[in-house]
Amino acid sequence: MKLLKELLGNLAYTCERGELDRPVTAVVYDSRKVKDGCLFVCIRGANFDGHSAAAQAVENGANALVVSEPVTIPKDSGVTVIRVEDTRYALAFISAAWFDHPARKLTTIGVTGTKGKTTTTYLVKSILENAGRKVGLVGTIETIIGDRHIHALNTTPESYVLQEYFREMVQEGCDTVVMEVSSQALMLHRTQGFVFDFGIFTNLEPDHIGPNEHKSFEEYLRCKGLLFRQCRTGIVNCDDSHWEAVTKGHTCELETYGLSEKAMLRAKDLTFTSRSGRLGMAFRTEGLLSMEAEISMPGRFSVYNALTAMAICRHFGVSKEDMGRALLAAKVRGRIEPVKVSDQFTLLIDYAHNAMALESLLSTLKEYGHGRIVCVFGCGGNRSRERRFEMGEVSGRLADFTVITSDNPRFEEPEAIIADIVTGIQKTDGAYIAICDRKEAIAYAIEHGCPGDIIVVAGKGHEDYQEIRGVKYPMDDRQLVADILRERGNKN
Repeated sequence: MKLLKELLGNLAYTCERGELDRPVTAVVYDSRKVKDGCLFVCIRGANFDGHSAAAQAVENGANALVVSEPVTIPKDSGVTVIRVEDTRYALAFISAAWFDHPARKLTTIGVTGTKGKTTTTYLVKSILENAGRKVGLVGTIETIIGDRHIHALNTTPESYVLQEYFREMVQEGCDTVVMEVSSQALMLHRTQGFVFDFGIFTNLEPDHIGPNEHKSFEEYLRCKGLLFRQCRTGIVNCDDSHWEAVTKGHTCELETYGLSEKAMLRAKDLTFTSRSGRLGMAFRTEGLLSMEAEISMPGRFSVYNALTAMAICRHFGVSKEDMGRALLAAKVRGRIEPVKVSDQFTLLIDYAHNAMALESLLSTLKEYGHGRIVCVFGCGGNRSRERRFEMGEVSGRLADFTVITSDNPRFEEPEAIIADIVTGIQKTDGAYIAICDRKEAIAYAIEHGCPGDIIVVAGKGHEDYQEIRGVKYPMDDRQLVADILRERGNKN
């Protein structure tokens, strides 16, 4: 329990009625969770405005409200009403105070960008833990606190949940947290209430533009740039054409990395590697850090991810030996993840679920100059049909053979989704087969694998379910592969 005035210490506000010296039993921003003595923060969401629930919150026991617009409540309620400019912004600072500012006890690393956030956070975690630190992680796939793995609903959770995670990390003995920072989170102030020690920018491409996300690319870019007004040291990919726009108005010290000569940390002499069905990249660095390195993930973008992690971790005094060992051993679930099926060909599982990501992945794999590239993928139901046409066309153009299958059909018929993908692939000369059952589709690709092939199972990545008519059924591409291999062994 804390006094209301303690929670408001770092905010500009007006007390419109009531007293500040009153105890608060809980901080609540969901009107369904209001309890006696709580502080209710009225948040305007996409589908519901908490201000409309103010009177009900008071009736249910709230003794203080934080609002950004007038609310109607009983005059004799005795409730305290605090007026702020933005209640989401206020919630972040109130949450930090409620949990005793846990970020001050952690070294905080925030990674933003269109691509590479997830892989980079896992690489940083791997390197720093290899060097003896205890690292918490918050990201698209999960939140990791000690041995606990918590399934993620958003790339960056609401500010209250984020501060709660920070507190649990401190209690677990963590000294560092590395997290993905989405543009939505920056726009909605989820990462306010503390200052990042390090803010990272990977790259920027048109994405997340739409009615429920960003109105324009310019807004998307501006939101990404907010991180560099909320960190002490900024580390940016200067090969990306948008890096100067993203960091405009920054209040932090800036460092750069990349493949170009202008980068302060540079990768040189990139070499494509292949060992027993595992694809990777070897390179050396110069500038801020000079060493030889190798990563067991394919493509130039993997070098960028490794460089990002190295640019961060050099600030922690990690030895070159520890850094090199951790990079080589790192593997990220569902991100160009190798699954051993044969010494003759390679199988990778990846999250690429739109045309841009699939084109980047397949173009990268073609650089290895192996045998065929076989792409197994489907598309989600109740999503844009254009995505299906585009992904079909990309796979038909870049893959040597495509196995079209089901993803998350949701409330659509899988066969209808597959037909749309076929429409796209038929714009090319690409060879394909349609097999609706995902396990059968993967089995077909494995059974017909040839020496030197690279089989990519795309679209679901880290997901471990298939959504059909509102129900999520267990389904994990890794487990499907394991089942297929076991059944093949039994047949033999």
